[in-house]
Amino acid sequence: TEEYSEIAKARYDFIENILSKTVIKPRVSRERTRSEKIDKFLTSRYLAIPVFVFIMFGIFYLTFNGAGGFLKTLMEYGIEYLTCLADNFFVKHNVNPLIHSFVTEGIFKGVGSVVGFLPIIVVLFFFLSVLEDTGYMARISFIMDSLLRKIGLTGKSFVALLIGFGCTVPAIMSTRTLSSKRDKIMTIMFLPFISCSAKIPIFAVFVSAFFKNNQALVMIFLYILGIVLGILAMKVLSKTIFRGEPSEFIMELPNYRFPSLKSVLYLMCNKAREFLTKAFTVIFLGTVIMWFLKSFSINFTYTSDTSESMLALVGKTILPIFKPIGFNHWEAVTSLIAGFSAKEAVISTLSVLLVKDGLISDFFTFSSAMSFLVFTLLYTPCIASVMTIKKELNSGLIAFVISLFQFLVAYAISFLVYNLKGVLTF
Repeated sequence: TEEYSEIAKARYDFIENILSKTVIKPRVSRERTRSEKIDKFLTSRYLAIPVFVFIMFGIFYLTFNGAGGFLKTLMEYGIEYLTCLADNFFVKHNVNPLIHSFVTEGIFKGVGSVVGFLPIIVVLFFFLSVLEDTGYMARISFIMDSLLRKIGLTGKSFVALLIGFGCTVPAIMSTRTLSSKRDKIMTIMFLPFISCSAKIPIFAVFVSAFFKNNQALVMIFLYILGIVLGILAMKVLSKTIFRGEPSEFIMELPNYRFPSLKSVLYLMCNKAREFLTKAFTVIFLGTVIMWFLKSFSINFTYTSDTSESMLALVGKTILPIFKPIGFNHWEAVTSLIAGFSAKEAVISTLSVLLVKDGLISDFFTFSSAMSFLVFTLLYTPCIASVMTIKKELNSGLIAFVISLFQFLVAYAISFLVYNLKGVLTF
């Protein structure tokens, strides 16, 4: 044994002698040294998660109470001014009431109500792009790996979950990089629990109406609620249907750097373009359909009384299903149906329906508003997401099961929230 040890030692000495003469070790850069010092704080075992939550709270506060809120107010004033100009023009020239209603209520009140949230979207993604460009988001994937493994996923899934905060469709498509089919299906099932940017207009309207003093707190509560419920759902699934170990996760952490103005502006403009494209295509079409259904009776005669419209008939028919979770008006139910085409359509539909009937605060109590927020946070994803799930998993059945699962979860949690009444106070 000693003879073999001497031989092994001689070999390693020979190798080290050659390496010392031929290999030049690069000097550790100042950027790397600085990044390692920062990581001792930002990726530490006890501080990483609290720091992340604090940063996200600050982003939401600045988005809704700072620059984003100020710019949104200016945008709303501009849209309201244009609406008044169009309204006065139609009245002055005695334009047909049907055309008058279509332009002012269908287009300006419907699509305009969604476009008014463009500043919120832009400001939010400005901050998120800054975090990504500094290299901090890569650290979050690293931090989350150990936590995600406890629910059967890996840090690779966090990339898709992070994209899900922007839009569920590309997030679902990004799961192609996952090597395990088990990880892919579980990640896709987690994604509907993540609040995409399309839900921001819904949250902003209700938070502004019912939680004026705690807007940032309620917003981060909704985001955290979705994540926590997703974690619980994945934990159950990993112990039952999807038993097994997640795949390995290896990644290189980039050095911290100052964000590039070019890349930040590119992401902002890209999100603004996507939002406006959706607003003037899918949302516009959905708003027009909702305006038509609320303006005509079952006999296809124009009516100014929305309670006699085709939309009211549909809403009143399914209203009993939603009464246990606090939705006592058919307008709320029909807006959820519109939200299946695009989540922003929930607000555009409510704007069309309530234009003559009153404010949102007249149709919801504190408890029902909170229930509505939770339901829109969790219920069935939009049709584009469902079709993408079907395509990625090559199964219409799985897409249907995921959609039904989300609806049932949303209904159950909303029922609990509504019946808690005064327990949840902000």
